[in-house]
Amino acid sequence: MLTSMLTSVQLPKRMLTSHDGTKQLDLSRPHVMGILNVTPDSFSDGGQFNAIDTALRHCEQMLNEGASIIDIGGESTRPNATPVSTDEELNRGLPVVPAIRQVFGDEVNKQDGWLSIDTSTPEVIDQSVQAGADIWNDVRALSRDGAGEMAGKLGVPVILMHNRGEPDTMDDLAVYDDVMSEVKGELQHRIDYALSCGVKPENIVLDLGFGFAKNHAQHQVLLKNMGQFLELGYPMLFGISRKRYLAEVLNQSDVRAFANHAKTDRDPIGMATALLAITQGTSIIRTHNVGMTMQAVALWQDLYG
Repeated sequence: MLTSMLTSVQLPKRMLTSHDGTKQLDLSRPHVMGILNVTPDSFSDGGQFNAIDTALRHCEQMLNEGASIIDIGGESTRPNATPVSTDEELNRGLPVVPAIRQVFGDEVNKQDGWLSIDTSTPEVIDQSVQAGADIWNDVRALSRDGAGEMAGKLGVPVILMHNRGEPDTMDDLAVYDDVMSEVKGELQHRIDYALSCGVKPENIVLDLGFGFAKNHAQHQVLLKNMGQFLELGYPMLFGISRKRYLAEVLNQSDVRAFANHAKTDRDPIGMATALLAITQGTSIIRTHNVGMTMQAVALWQDLYG
């Protein structure tokens, strides 16, 4: 029994290629994506890194801790977040991209140094790629007007996340007859759309959308069965860092020390879920705590790498 538990799904043999063809990211081994929110209202770290100097210091820390990808976000997509204009999103996130390139050029210009933009807005990703971004991380999976065409035009790797609705409606849309088959089918629909717009299949990554339009029981099912989504034929990103499901697990444990915990106290359980995700074939872990997550990666590499 113990031997059967200590197994790991092989990660997909896939290389992401930058839009200019100068570098590739090998997804047959796990990578950590560090979150850099340059927003005043993100659920965990809003307002902490929305100045250039603090953003650069946090970026330096995450690179030192082993992040392969820095994910820059200028719009919070937490439940009930306030929408922002395109100009405001650009003002928040765009200056950070060339600043990181200038200060950490040796780190982010190598094969394992990538900048991702967490946006759904075509104008934002267009200007960000011109400024030096490498990856489009879209929680709306290219559903905004012009997004698919922009993705095809730019030729950047695209992360397609499963989602329903908008921040103010997503919780009401967590209704599924069969969460596995419905999430799989809805992701396939977004894959087909991306391909029809000219996105290269080798540059597509899937995100199951933990924390978006899913309740506790649905998270349980997805977390235990992530490996089945490899049947779609694409590598996966996993992002559950500090989210509500982790808080629910801690609160239901009846351990008094977990009562009224801070969001940062969810990082250890986040590391545990990261290891679970990697053993089920996930290639990229998106996290607020890069150093702790890299410890999970180190253990996986020691056992299975």
